Amino acid sequence: MPTTLKKPIIRVGVAGAGAISQFHLIGWGEVEGIEVVAICDPDIARAQARAEEFGIPGVYTDVAEMLSAESLDALDIITPVGSHAPLVRLAADHGVHVVCQKPMTPTVAEAEELIRDIGDRVRFCVHENYRFRPHYAEVRQWVTEGRIGELQHVRLTMRSASMVAAEGETPFLLGRQPYLAEFPRLLIFEMLIHQMDALRAMVGELEVTSATVSRTNPTLKGEDTGVIVMRQCEGGASVVLDANISAMGYPPLPTDRLEVIGSRDTVIMDRDEIYLVSDPDNRKKHDLKANYQACFSGLIASFVKGLREGTPFPTDRLDNLETLRLMESAYEVSGWKPS
Repeated sequence: MPTTLKKPIIRVGVAGAGAISQFHLIGWGEVEGIEVVAICDPDIARAQARAEEFGIPGVYTDVAEMLSAESLDALDIITPVGSHAPLVRLAADHGVHVVCQKPMTPTVAEAEELIRDIGDRVRFCVHENYRFRPHYAEVRQWVTEGRIGELQHVRLTMRSASMVAAEGETPFLLGRQPYLAEFPRLLIFEMLIHQMDALRAMVGELEVTSATVSRTNPTLKGEDTGVIVMRQCEGGASVVLDANISAMGYPPLPTDRLEVIGSRDTVIMDRDEIYLVSDPDNRKKHDLKANYQACFSGLIASFVKGLREGTPFPTDRLDNLETLRLMESAYEVSGWKPS
């Protein structure tokens, strides 16, 4: 059984004050018995701005200094993927539990090495939050409840104009994260890893049977379109993931359409609506803006629950390793080699 953290107040440090840190900090603020005592970013002005916004007393530019100066119980790592492994190791050396943004590491081999190095010295969770999105969780619940019968086929379509814009304008995602233009592995590594994890949580373990990816936006180094065909390891249902993040006309934020076909019925999730094909007038509506924050808050709440109760994290490093393996398998099968 994992170690239980029996403290009235859990002291948290945050590494990274970029765009998504606000969603993490809102999530931490929603959990009782949590005190975010320090935040760190190489850009001191950015760290100070977040500290002022959320009432965080400690501001640092170096994570090692923060870990040495503060008596932290947990570290929330919200930094570029290349820095994840060194920071996780640093936290473990200080006996500090970790929740780390996805992807855990750039490759499966690095993740396996990191997991071996950390062992059971500290609790280690990966912030892979799509499975905590209320609309995804509701579809998963309907499937689990048997509303559609035996699972037969799944198709998840994702579209966005994240990487394209009108002439003279900056694409939404490149404005927020300009470094993504240079990612040699983009669509699957940065985006579809979310959907892959949500699908694993919904239907169980998967294996890739075929994959095709390509680049339609020549200003990118990585791929922006792809179709991945997978098979459910237990049950054999086919699962298709079809995505394009350079789709003109679509909103800048990704929109998903999920179709889960069973032996008795089919459930559809179309952006913000969920319904059974047999009962199209009875639709469950979701607030996607609220759900965006909810998935951050849900994961953080599950991390704290795991620390306090000694229970497994839904996105523990060993579980997330399977998502990384699925992602890497898709690249191997597709043969993608950026030019």
